[in-house]
Amino acid sequence: MLEIMVKLEEEGVEAAPIARVNSVASEESLETPSREVVTLYGTPTAESLALAVAASLEAQKVQRRPDALRDLTISSEAGAVGDTAWRDTSTGEMIRADLAIPLTVLRETAAELLVEGGQAIRRAIAGLLQVDWPEGVRRALRIELPVARPDRGSDALLARREADGADYEE
Repeated sequence: MLEIMVKLEEEGVEAAPIARVNSVASEESLETPSREVVTLYGTPTAESLALAVAASLEAQKVQRRPDALRDLTISSEAGAVGDTAWRDTSTGEMIRADLAIPLTVLRETAAELLVEGGQAIRRAIAGLLQVDWPEGVRRALRIELPVARPDRGSDALLARREADGADYEE
């Protein structure tokens, strides 16, 4: 199961992105030292949430460090663009790497997510859009999707994408 905190930012900037994905440090377990937080902008849809979750999953495939923290912005023009950072255990230095995931890859993964966990995604969107939220309260929900976290080992889909020239930028 993949656990994600989904927030809704209704007051948007004119050129607001579709979503932002951040991972935040979690002290619960060494197995999953970071938690994913998705912020949706504007009126959320199942497709926009699926794109954001897809960005999170694809970023985890590219940066296979379980302790890496990610900050990605998802837009309809550029896909997911941001960076990832982690602390080098031998030197203590903070290492940062740029990360870019093409929109075509995000759409492919989002389509798979809607097939696997579409009901949970649609329930989350319905919950965020309920009108009975108290005024002034930030809308946020924790959801669990019936998808596994990306395998930290070899990834055949990633290898195929790299061979096709749809390489990730790190």
